[in-house]
Amino acid sequence: MAMLIEVFRNTPAGRGCLALTKNVLDFVCDRQGDFDIRFISFPSKEAEEKGIERAPSILVGGKAYAPGVLTIEELEGYHAIYRADSDDGMNFTVETTPVMVPIKTGPDQVYENLGIRDPRITPVDGTYYITYVAEGDHGLRQGLARTDDFKHIERIGFISQVDVKSGALFPQKIDDQFVALSRPDATNSIWVSRSSDLTYWGSHTVVMTPRGGYWDANRIGTAAPPIRIDAGWLLIYYGEKTTSAGPLVRLGAAVLDATDPSQVIARSNIPILAPREKFERIGNVPNVVFSCGALLEGDDLVVYYGASDSCICRGTASLDDILSACFAGERGA
Repeated sequence: MAMLIEVFRNTPAGRGCLALTKNVLDFVCDRQGDFDIRFISFPSKEAEEKGIERAPSILVGGKAYAPGVLTIEELEGYHAIYRADSDDGMNFTVETTPVMVPIKTGPDQVYENLGIRDPRITPVDGTYYITYVAEGDHGLRQGLARTDDFKHIERIGFISQVDVKSGALFPQKIDDQFVALSRPDATNSIWVSRSSDLTYWGSHTVVMTPRGGYWDANRIGTAAPPIRIDAGWLLIYYGEKTTSAGPLVRLGAAVLDATDPSQVIARSNIPILAPREKFERIGNVPNVVFSCGALLEGDDLVVYYGASDSCICRGTASLDDILSACFAGERGA
């Protein structure tokens, strides 16, 4: 469905140019349909001097947005996780000190000594859980933490073997078990696993794989945590295709079965978001749009995404259009 390609746009901003002071600009793009395009403001000198790379995980609480978290690369070169607050989902205040830093002491420090990044927030039974990528001398692992106030964060532990990333919890238990998605590097596919205690995970099952000849031919992974909809679970995922100019990373969508999320009901044959603007194609990691957070606002899907690992953008599109692209695509994984 061509109208869904590259529908999300935002303001150009590079590393070090993220403290946008302009007011939010609202206008409608009429290229293939009506889409909302907005600036995001991060009025923090500390965040401006460092590098905001990855889109925040955002939660909605009542009329105001609950705190989000995002990845910032420190000046020393390692990644940490910061809290960002907003009343409108557009203008954010980033804390001057990180809410999570790599473990510095003890036996687990070797698994995080290169940084922590890509946090994804999921509320389950009144508690906020944060999955994140822990990067250390021995590779990548999925970490899991929890919080009630985004001020004090308790680490639960590592919930994967080595070289597994792109983890996200489902926002409710299924068959009285916690359920999570992840992406092992060995397969470049999306897998689902289950746990009764958040510590020991099993029943690992493949959900979706890359598709040769498609936009997601080489690697896929979870972008935002799954969102419950009438048709099942809406999954926003990223797909990578190798080109002669290097990797091209875009976002797509799929619908998973409500009671058995290892079953794919529908999947988009085309990306719903692709790098096109200059700030999406040129940056620290060019030709990449990458998301860790999305939410529903009425009949619209709102996606927060990082552009070329250099700035953060927000895009809005009709949920019906996203689902139409999914069900018009090839069925199955």
